[in-house]
Amino acid sequence: MQAVSTKILFNQCYSNYAIAAVNVFTMEQVHGVFAAAQQYQSPVIVQITPVARNYAHTKMMLAMVHAAAEVYSDVVFAIHLDHGNEEHAFAAINEGYTSVMIDASHSEFEENVARTKAVVEKAHAKNIVVEAELGILSGVEDDISVDESMSRYTSPAQAAEFVQLTNCDSLAVAAGTSHGAYKFSGQQGMRFHVLKSIQQKLPQFPLVLHGASNVRQEDVASINAHGGKLAANASGVSDEELKKTIQYGVCKVNIATDLRLLWTKVHREFFYNEPEKFDPIIPGKKYIEEIKILLANKFEVLGSTGKASAIKL
Repeated sequence: MQAVSTKILFNQCYSNYAIAAVNVFTMEQVHGVFAAAQQYQSPVIVQITPVARNYAHTKMMLAMVHAAAEVYSDVVFAIHLDHGNEEHAFAAINEGYTSVMIDASHSEFEENVARTKAVVEKAHAKNIVVEAELGILSGVEDDISVDESMSRYTSPAQAAEFVQLTNCDSLAVAAGTSHGAYKFSGQQGMRFHVLKSIQQKLPQFPLVLHGASNVRQEDVASINAHGGKLAANASGVSDEELKKTIQYGVCKVNIATDLRLLWTKVHREFFYNEPEKFDPIIPGKKYIEEIKILLANKFEVLGSTGKASAIKL
């Protein structure tokens, strides 16, 4: 199946369920995401960051995704550029992505508007949709680090103005989460009143939740038991919180950290328990199977299991 527009996906899932947007870097991750989506009949958004594009090469990443679409031919999916600047977005528009993100959230409001609008104009000319971001999330996303003192919640009034001025198709908002393995300060959790207020200003408009990995404590514990040194306060977004965001217009939930932690867990366990072995295929196969288990739970939590066949393309 060919990649579809996220606009199609969001129009049909709004307020009913959300779609997992999974960051991929490697062949094993691409296999795992597509295998899980096909087995559980869930639509999925395959996300590629600029760092992933540099790591594996742009053509290699797209070739893996398109090959997976042939191997797992029933999967309904979109290809999305995650956290790009103008250069990344313009390149992705010409490369066949169905969705691009322009992340100008670190700029002042007026500059964010101007930068986003420039990407929207080029993308819409080719029927490609644009995700923008308003409000800054603290934490770490690939090679971008944002101190917590710099983070701020998205202003509902600004969000409405921003969408009107830019004509973007979806909006990533800051409502309490962070990038990386440390999602919250203390026990603050999600700020649902922020999401509710934004939805009231932007009814029926798809919102995006970044930094939405669960950070499973059993994965953290295993990593540390097999030589890792993750801090004990690593924590993520609970299943209950993710479910609740859907009623406030969240259509896309980004998942990156959970797959990284899972990779670390699988490989640390393997090389710790079987130090005489060095075959990458063994932990690689295990990682693919573990991704399928992880995403089966994500799809169930987000309500997208079994929804692929009902999507009208």
